[in-house]
Order: sequence, then C-alpha cells, then structure tokens
Amino acid sequence: MQPKTNIVHLPVYQPGKPVEDVKRELGLSEVIKMASNENPYGFSESAKAAVIEELSYTNIYPDGASVELTAKLADKLGVQTNQIIFGSGSSEVILMAARAFLAPGDETIMADETFAQYKHNAEIENARIIEVPLKNGKHDLPAMLAKVTSRTKIVWICNPNNPTGTIVSHEELTAFLNAVPSHVLVVLDEAYGEYVKDAAYSDGVRMLPSYRNLLVLRTFSKIFGLASLRIGYGIGHPDVVRFINQVREPFNTTRAAQAAARASLSDDAFVARCSDENHKGIQYLTAQFDRLGLSYFEAHGNFVMVDAKRPSSEVFAAMLRRGVIVRANWTYYPTYIRVSVGTPEQNEAFIEALEQVLQEVTV
Repeated sequence: MQPKTNIVHLPVYQPGKPVEDVKRELGLSEVIKMASNENPYGFSESAKAAVIEELSYTNIYPDGASVELTAKLADKLGVQTNQIIFGSGSSEVILMAARAFLAPGDETIMADETFAQYKHNAEIENARIIEVPLKNGKHDLPAMLAKVTSRTKIVWICNPNNPTGTIVSHEELTAFLNAVPSHVLVVLDEAYGEYVKDAAYSDGVRMLPSYRNLLVLRTFSKIFGLASLRIGYGIGHPDVVRFINQVREPFNTTRAAQAAARASLSDDAFVARCSDENHKGIQYLTAQFDRLGLSYFEAHGNFVMVDAKRPSSEVFAAMLRRGVIVRANWTYYPTYIRVSVGTPEQNEAFIEALEQVLQEVTV
C-alpha cells in the first residue's frame, strides 16, 4: 500500500515533551512544563462542575452541531449562529479550512516561522506554499500582500504569532484586509488574543462585518484552560462557515467539551484574573532577561521567545536535566527558546535554571 506521495515527507507534529516522560527518562521527581502555552492556573470551577455533570451522559452522542454552545457564544460575541463553527481545538478548524478551500496547485501564504499546522495542512492538500520571512519576529503584511496572485486561496495570520508572541496592529491589519482581493480567504488566528493588553491590538470579530473573506480562529485551550478537552472555533461570513461545515466530521466535539466551554463563557472573572497574572509573569520574565543581557521578542501571548545566544537544542537539553521543559529548535531562530508563562514560583524556578545553564555553557 502506498500513501499520497505529497505526505510521505511530512513530519508528525511534536507537542511539548510530557512531564511523565521527563520524570521517567531522567529520574526526576519534580518537573515543570513550560513548553505548551498551557494555563498554569487551571480552568474555571464552573467548567469543572459542568464536566462532572456530563459524565452521567457519556453513553450519549454529543450534539453534532453544538447548538446550545453556538447560541451562547454567538450572543457573547454579537454574531449570528450561522457564523460559528466548532472544532476539536482551533487546529481542527485549520484542517477543515484547508480541506474546504485548498486544491492541488492552489497557493497559500503564511509567515516563515509561525504555527506549524498551517503549512502541514496545506501540504496535505498539495497546495503551493509561499512563506514570507517575519520582520523583527512580526508578520510582514506588506510583503505578504505582494505575494498574492490570482491563484492565492488562503493567507494565514497568527496574531499574536506563535512562536514569537508579536502582534500586528488593528491599523496594519485593516490596511492589509482593504488591499487583499475578495477571492482570498484571510484566516486570522487569535488563539492567544484574550491575553493581549496592547490597545493597538485588533478584535477580529468586530472586523467581520466589513470583510466577507475573513475567518477568525479562537480556542478554549489557552486562557480558558480546557486544552485536554480539545475545543476551539471559527467565526466568519455564513457562506465561509457553510463551506467549512461541509467537510466537518460528525460529532467532532464531545459533550464534556461543549459543557465546559458553555460554563467557561460565563466566568469572565477567571479569564480576567488569568490575563492579569499572565501580564505580571511577562513583566517578571522580561525584566530577568534584561538583567541577564538576553534579547527577546515583545510578548503579547502567554509565552516569551528569548535568544539564549547558543544553540537552542543545547539549552533545551540542559534545562531538561534541571526539570524544566521549554520549546526549542526553531528553523529561523536557532538560538531562541520559547518559554510559557507560569505561576510566579514556576517563573522563578525557570530563571534560576536558565541562569545556571547559561553559566555552565559559557564556562
């Protein structure tokens, strides 16, 4: 048996190394995972109660159309229910968008260092991938616009960008959307949007009435803390959502995930607290990087990408031996590591370990 030729070379997505694996492999009793941009403050107690209640209905299929959740989210966002589609994490919405809109030979544009699933799913559909270099770690929208042709089907913009954490402003994004031809779908990934404090940041949902070719992605995995339940969503024009819905698998989100998401939407206090604590964490980490003489990208999500000034794979391995898991091995930033913002105690432990590693490598 032979698979499609265009997928043979594709790498399998590598998530942050699990805590249990590190403990077992290195014989450590205490390990801190700061690699996957998870919420260190957990999730809403209301969501926990909702999941526990749903356990009694595990034998019953979920609502395939997520009707109750869709209605609640539509009301909260001020959109119509036919503008929303749910997926098993926003990563599945990425997969569905690529499946719905990309055919072999179509062109798709993205940054050269961004969330890997855009490229991965475009390659599965055998599309022609155009990668545009980041500019100071940030999407270069004018350069991306210059690459648009009559064959371009999708442009991907991660805002804040993963892994660099940078943002494009509302003004920059508006200028880009005004210039993009109407036949091009612009996918604006705001997975980390709830963390952003910068007033210049755009709210993609509020831009939807002006741009029929805009699809905004968001998730419950990050600030809402529902990463293991796998639920995210897209918001766009009803026609765009309808096309994506036509390739959606049945029952692609679970009863527990839908219930937890509904409950989470009512707990604004939890989201606000997590956002504030995350901001304090960024301030602490960047102040420590300044003290250590390390440069970093301006961080707007719940992670910071910092230049360790030596091969990131070496720093990753040395940190791992000290029980701290980070992310490394970026194609265009070989000396950078990405660290998720943790609790104050986790952040302090990370800095202590990093300082030891840097001194060790220098010596």
